[in-house]
Amino acid sequence: MIVVATADFEVYHGVVNELRDRGVAFTTIEPGDQWPEEAEVAVIAAGESVEIPDGVDLVQADPDTPRRAVEAVISTLRGGDGRTVIGIDPGERPGVAILHGDMVVAAFQVPAAEITDIISEEVEDAVDPVVRIGDGARLVGARIIDEIQSVPVELVDETGTTPYLGSGARGMGDVLAAVNIARLDGEEIESRTIEPTAGELQKIKDRSREASETNRAISEALARQVATGSLTVEEALAEHDSDSSTDDEGDPDDE
Repeated sequence: MIVVATADFEVYHGVVNELRDRGVAFTTIEPGDQWPEEAEVAVIAAGESVEIPDGVDLVQADPDTPRRAVEAVISTLRGGDGRTVIGIDPGERPGVAILHGDMVVAAFQVPAAEITDIISEEVEDAVDPVVRIGDGARLVGARIIDEIQSVPVELVDETGTTPYLGSGARGMGDVLAAVNIARLDGEEIESRTIEPTAGELQKIKDRSREASETNRAISEALARQVATGSLTVEEALAEHDSDSSTDDEGDPDDE
């Protein structure tokens, strides 16, 4: 049994709501009340002084991050090692899965530019965290790897990690692949240097044409900078338009 035993209203409110949202059974008591015999895990506020019975595991919750406390509680009940593993299926909108032990505790699918913020938030105060990223979508994956700081990163062979999606599961493939990637050991890596292929550069130029108000693609040189992460497509388009404007001003036919 999970017992929430805190006099801190913010912690109580946040933890109870998280537990209810996940459909987890629990009970609450006031600090100093008699503890139920079935108590296995106690949740109190960080820094709070509450007498806990022998044999009951303790989780301290911060009012700003009740989800983390609940994840720790669930991991404790299931006997997991509590290690935080972040799986990433790279792409323009990567799938991201957060595991504590064997339990999937959160999942995201966001633009690639938001990945490092998610990682920073999820590994804060985590014990022995690791990021495992698939080896597909090479250019995006390389940029993500280069942007990750202070967390070990493993490159995982993502062959076969995307499952068959049955009826009603459309759109879940990248997230489910991220779960599978998180559960596979990879090769530790600090950076990944990728030389973009002609096909990859052409895809970037095609994306820039679609995003351009004038239906103009960026140059190959700018596409290469986008590929390496030096520029976004939007920044490359702005630079391309600026260069084009300068060229037009110097055209003698305009005089």
